Formats: sequence, structure tokens, C-alpha cells
Amino acid sequence: MSTTGAGFFYDGFTSARHAVAVELGPDAVAIRTAEGGFLATWPFAGIVPLAAPEGVLRVGEANRNSTARLEIRDEALAAALMSRAKAADRSGLTDRGKRAKVVAWSFAATMSLLAFGIWGVPFVADRVAPHLPIAVETHLGNAVDAQVRQALDTGNGGKPFECGGEAQQAAARAAFDKLIGTLENAAGLPLPLRAAVVRRSEANAIALPGGHVYLFEGLLTKANSVDEVAGVLAHEIGHVAHRDGTKSVLRGGGMSFLFGMLLGDFTGGGAVVIAAKVVLQSSNSRETEAAADNFGATLVGKVGSDPRALGAILERISGTAGQVPHFLLSHPEGKERSDAIERIARPSVTKPLLTAQEWASLKKICS
Repeated sequence: MSTTGAGFFYDGFTSARHAVAVELGPDAVAIRTAEGGFLATWPFAGIVPLAAPEGVLRVGEANRNSTARLEIRDEALAAALMSRAKAADRSGLTDRGKRAKVVAWSFAATMSLLAFGIWGVPFVADRVAPHLPIAVETHLGNAVDAQVRQALDTGNGGKPFECGGEAQQAAARAAFDKLIGTLENAAGLPLPLRAAVVRRSEANAIALPGGHVYLFEGLLTKANSVDEVAGVLAHEIGHVAHRDGTKSVLRGGGMSFLFGMLLGDFTGGGAVVIAAKVVLQSSNSRETEAAADNFGATLVGKVGSDPRALGAILERISGTAGQVPHFLLSHPEGKERSDAIERIARPSVTKPLLTAQEWASLKKICS
């Protein structure tokens, strides 16, 4: 058998192929440049075959991190090398072992990303949201608001989505602005509210990032008093104060929103669409709703309204058929939350937040 011949050597650091001289010694194969320069010596006991095309012997060193390999196309030299090597596995077990490692690491990486998405993103979102600059939250809120409006404004017979914008509704709009202004001044929020009554028949109210608050026409219709409306609005202002909407959309948008926050772009990658759906379809946790109830009851008490009115509308609407309001879509039932608000409420002298005429106007703001 031949003990010398030619081959090709890959050093494992570059993709360059080097033409080399191969010399089989008593215990090792020597690899030299075509000019005779020394490149490597591989003991036969440490040589393993690698997967290769037909007619090519490709070998490497076992138990080495290096990906250097030697290719021999001379059948006689290849046979001589393998006859001297330690009993070798010609079935490609080395490559299969490497593939198994790649699969294992890929699986571990996938599981890590999945775990981060399930637990890590909410953890990060809940801790990032309270420290988000107001300008950034406002930008985020505008992006989400545009998608929410598109989802909610499904046609109102040619009427505007927001109520109160027409001349004959000026008194109603003034009454709503007065009510919102009273609550906003007492809340001491770090950002201005942008509140509106919108043409939706559901008994609902939502708060978005950036201070956007929507009171649905359906809820205003079902309200028996201005105190009930004030309680609902105060509850939503509680979500604004606690930045619950921002936490929710950061969780819903996942990494796309977290990276968008760093880059100042919340509209890429479809994350804002996902986040808008989260706001409209998901419910808050028991703790989140309880905190907003507490904030709302305390706030209306501060402005002289009856805190128990919030519990009353919660209990009344949660016991009716049809779609339950967004702020009721949580684990605590209306009665349970009403009882909790009753415990929060402190006896105090109440005063009307609107006159009878203003309340009558507000009830007709969408008419």
C-alpha cells in the first residue's frame, strides 16, 4: 500500500483548501505543504472518518474542538491510512454526534426563547412600563390608538365615531369635559387624559397607553347616575395611573415592542396590531382590577362622588346578559368587587359632579 501521496487539507479556521503532501509514519500521519512545510501530525489512534462524497476519504481528529479535516482521493493511500488507524467507525457516527449536539443546542435555544416569551417578557414588561418616559408612552399610545379605532369604528350610519363633536352636542361635550376635568385634576396623573365617548353599543370602557380613555355609548345608556359614570371613568383612570395598558401591550407585542421601544418605532413588525387585539380581547388579572377599583373608589371619594356607585354598576351590569364590559372581564365577579369597594368607601359628604341639566345633556351626547 502507498504510504505517501497527495491530499487536500482544511485548517478549520478558513474555508481555503490547501493542496498537501500526506506521509504515513509508524504511528501518525504527517501533513505537509506541497513545498514541504510542516502543517500537522495526527496520531492514527485519534483519527476518525467523517461523512464524505463517494470516492473521497475525509478524516478529522477525535476529541478535538478543531474542525480541521484531511481529504484523500487516492484509494490506495486512503486504504493504507485507514488500515493503520485505530478501529474506526466508518458509519459517520462522529458527524451524527455533532448533528445531535446541534439539535440539542437548537432545542435548548428554542425552549429558552419560549420560556422568555412566557415568563421573561411579562416580567420585563411589568418592570419597564413604570419607568417608560412619558413621550415614549405617548408615542406608543398613539400607535395602539390608531389600531383600536380602526377595529372599533365599524360604521355608524355615517355618524362620527366620537360623540359630542357636532354643534348641537356642545352642551353634552362640555358636561363630559367637566366630569373628566374634575377627575383628572384630582388624580394628579403624569400625562394628560384624552377621553371620549364613542359610538359602541356595548356597556364597556377601555384605557389605552398614553392616557387614551374610551367610554362606550352602551355603558352611558345603562348608567343610572353621573356617579356611576364617574366611577367607571375613575376606574379606567386608575389603569392609566398604573400604566396597565402599557404593560398589557408590551406583553402582547412581546419582543417586537421591547425592541421597538429601544429603536423608537412601535409600528413595525405587526406588533402594534397584536397589541391592539390584546387590549380589546384580553382581561386584566384579579390584582390589576382590584387595584384599579381601589384607585377609582378613592378618586371619586376625593371629588365628592359616591364610591359605592362604581360597585353598583359593576354588580348590575355583570349580572345582565350579553357582552360584559371590558373592565368586568376578570376573575372577580361583580358582586365580589362591589363588596370590596363597599369596604374601601368611607362615609363622606357627597356633592353633585354635574347639574341635573348637564347630566341629561351628557346622556344624549351620542343622539
